[in-house]
Formats: sequence, structure tokens, C-alpha cells
Amino acid sequence: MSAESGNETKGETRLPAVSFAPAGRTGALARELRLQALSEADRDLIRLVNDPLFSRWKEQIKAIGGCANPIYLSGSTVTRHAVTGEVIASYSTAGEPGERLAVRCRNRRASVCEPCSRLHAGDTFQLVRAGLSGGKGVPDAVRDRSRLFVTLTAPSFGPVHRVLAGERCHPRRDDPRCEHGRRLGCGLMHTDDEPVVGLPLCPDCYDYPRHVLWHAHAGKLWDRFTTAVRRYLASAGGIPRTKLGDHLVVSFAKVAEFQRRAAIHFHAVVRLDGQEGPGSSAPDWATEELLLDAVEHAAASSFVTVPYSGAYGTERVGWGGQFDAHPIRPVSDGDVPSDSAVAGYVAKYVTKGAAETAAGLDYRVTGLGDIRAAVVNSHVRALMGTCWRLGGLSELEHLGLRPWAHSLGYRGHILTKSRRYSTTYGVLRGERADHRRGDAKPDDPSAVTESAWRYVGSGHTPGAAGLAFGIAEDHARSLQLAREAREDPDQWGEWP
Repeated sequence: MSAESGNETKGETRLPAVSFAPAGRTGALARELRLQALSEADRDLIRLVNDPLFSRWKEQIKAIGGCANPIYLSGSTVTRHAVTGEVIASYSTAGEPGERLAVRCRNRRASVCEPCSRLHAGDTFQLVRAGLSGGKGVPDAVRDRSRLFVTLTAPSFGPVHRVLAGERCHPRRDDPRCEHGRRLGCGLMHTDDEPVVGLPLCPDCYDYPRHVLWHAHAGKLWDRFTTAVRRYLASAGGIPRTKLGDHLVVSFAKVAEFQRRAAIHFHAVVRLDGQEGPGSSAPDWATEELLLDAVEHAAASSFVTVPYSGAYGTERVGWGGQFDAHPIRPVSDGDVPSDSAVAGYVAKYVTKGAAETAAGLDYRVTGLGDIRAAVVNSHVRALMGTCWRLGGLSELEHLGLRPWAHSLGYRGHILTKSRRYSTTYGVLRGERADHRRGDAKPDDPSAVTESAWRYVGSGHTPGAAGLAFGIAEDHARSLQLAREAREDPDQWGEWP
């Protein structure tokens, strides 16, 4: 025996360890180890697929087009006969996966949710085209009205690098310098994909406060523009401004778009109707030429005066010199756009967020630290910083510049329209919901519906996000094939 107690006897052989764990437990441990080796998304995907209600979950996500950030609701809806109390139809989330129902987030920005932005673009196309061609409750006679496609831009706040087809950016014969020693010219021919396009030639000379203040007052400037158009028409017709509605109605629909220099400009549809709206014609004296004169005069004469401040002095903001207006025709004719072309153009830009146009962020910032950390170019960062600094002034507190620093001070809606122009997003969504319900919608006008719903969450788990992305891609591919089939019936055959 060894002198040390507990040690093995010399020459004694050690036996291998024997596990007494049941075979089932060993298999479970092995499976657990394999699961731990997988990524979080893979583990969640396995859990999701093995759920008995996986098929129903997939049906929900398909129904919302693979929405990237769905909203989850829990509750029930019961439709009863108003007299007898008999239940006509009922629905509850009690039998749904997680006892909840997924609905679309309805975000218009493609950078946030591409499936919902695609649906929003389609609604926008229908909304704008209905005001040009009729449909969706708008008489077809609107296509015979005087209609213009107007572009209103921001003024210059300083020279920036620009793209001119076949021409140099800012050609100068000599080599002038600003007070900061930077060149005032640029002899290069830029392309659209160059990062320098839209940046100031001299950031220190660029009027950042005026740029921000123009954005903050762009909504009020648009109101002044529409008022000036109506006032010009009333003066031309020899009637008081307050009585213009007794003779004609001016309807507008506009979309806001960020330029490469990070300045908003507006594209607008302007239409003349009679006093009863789209169903009536404007007086004979209210011609298309008169409407052209009215919008041109309004663009040149509209302005907003910003109250004095020691930080920037007194500002008077108006429209830029790059004004454009074209008649709209049912069918395109040269430079004259068609109804569908204008509607498609507006729908294209309504889904773009500030981040996609490199002119801001799609989320709010909470301080200068967030602005410094933002993945934007120096020009946009300077504009956001100016918003934050001006937003701290008591005389500008009403403009809300700090909460809207991510959009460079612009706090207006991307698309707005006058009440009589056409239908609304709410009506279009209601029609789509009725179409999906089909026969499930009760026809009895005496039916009473009682609903009780509450918000219970949003978003996807890691595994569900991957599946939803695949569903969204399949849906987009199906839409593309359907579009190609309509455009080329000889190749794809008759399309319903």
C-alpha cells in the first residue's frame, strides 16, 4: 500500500467511469447540447415549426403580406341581430397562436417595412389617379377638367455640388475663393452616385439656420400658396375671394420629396372644378391658361416672415426659382404627363423615408450625442445640429425643431390633399377589408357588432422574422409576375 492514504495501489488499474443516467435522459441532454450550438434564430425557428398552430401562424403572416413589424391584438368581435339578439357571426383570438391576431403595421417607409410600404404606394396611386381619371367615388368627368402638375422648390441656401447632364458642376473662369479660403467653383462633371452631390461647396458659408427655418415653415408657405391661387382666380373672375366657392373649387394633392441637397420640394396636382365639386365644371372664364397664371403668380408672391431672433436676425422664406407647371392629359403627349404617370410618380416617392434619400433619419434623436453618432453625411449632420440648437431658443419653441431634428425641421405629412380632391386612405382600407371578408360580412342592416380589442405586442421573434421575410419575397414575386402578365399577354396568356 502507498504511504499516502486514498492513493491507488501500485499496479492497480483504474476502471472507466460508468454513467447510470437513463438512455432517454442522455438523448435529451445530447439534443439540448446540439440546440445550444445553434444560433438564436435557428432555435426559435425550430420552436416555431414544432408548434401545433404553426400552420395558422403562417396563414396570419401571409394575410398581412409578410409585414416586417406586425401589431398583435387580442380580443373578440360578435355580430348580433338588433331585435332578436341572435348571434350572426363571431370571432375570437382564443384559438389563435398565442391567443392573438397579427395585423399590418401600415408604415409607409420602405426602409421600415417594405410589404406595408408597397401597399401604401398602391393606395396612394389609386388616391391620386382617382382625382385625375375618376373612380373610387369620383366622377369620370374629372379627366376633362383643367389639371396641372406643379413643382415647387426651396430657395438656395448656398452653392452645392450638382449633377448636370454633360456639364460641369460650377464652372468658373478664374479661381475665386470664399472668405474661408474654399473654392467657389467646381469644374467636375458629377454622376448621381457620387457622395459629394448635394454637399455645400463651403459648409461655413452655407446658411444652415435659413435652411432649417424654411423646412419649419414649409407647411405654412404651402397654405399661403393655395390661398394666393384662389385669390388670383377670384380677382380674375371679378368676384370677392369669400364668394369664390359659389363659382368654382380648387382641389390640391401634394407630395413632399427630399432633394439631394437635403431640402424639401413639393410636387402637386391642381384641379379646377365647378361649385359642386368634381361632378361639375368650372365657369368658362376659369381656363387652363388662367390656372397656369395663378399658380405661377402664387409661387412668386407667397412668403412667410419669421419673427426676429438674435441668433439669425429676421428671415423671410419663400419658394425657390426652380418653378415648373405642366398640364396633365389622359394620355401622355411629349413633355405633358399622363394621369397614370403622375399618380405613379407620387406613389413612388410617398414610400421613401428621410434615411433612404440620405436626407435625415427615420427615427427621432434625443440629443447631440445621437446626432454625432448618426450614419449620415456631414451636411445632414450639420442640419440636424442646427435644428437642435435653434430648438433651444424660447422664441422658436413653438416650431418643435428638436423633436423633428431627424427630418431636418420638416414636420409636415408626406402626402396631403384637399377634401374634395378624391377618396381617402381610410375608405380604400375599408374597401379592401370588406373585399377580404367577402361573404363573412353580414348583409342585415339591423345587425349590431360588438368588439373588444387590446394591444398585446408587436414585432417578430428572430426565427419568425426570417419566415416573414421569405413570405414577403414570395408575395412581391407574385405581384411582379402578375404585372408582367398584364403587360405582355402574348407571352403569359390571358390574365384576369
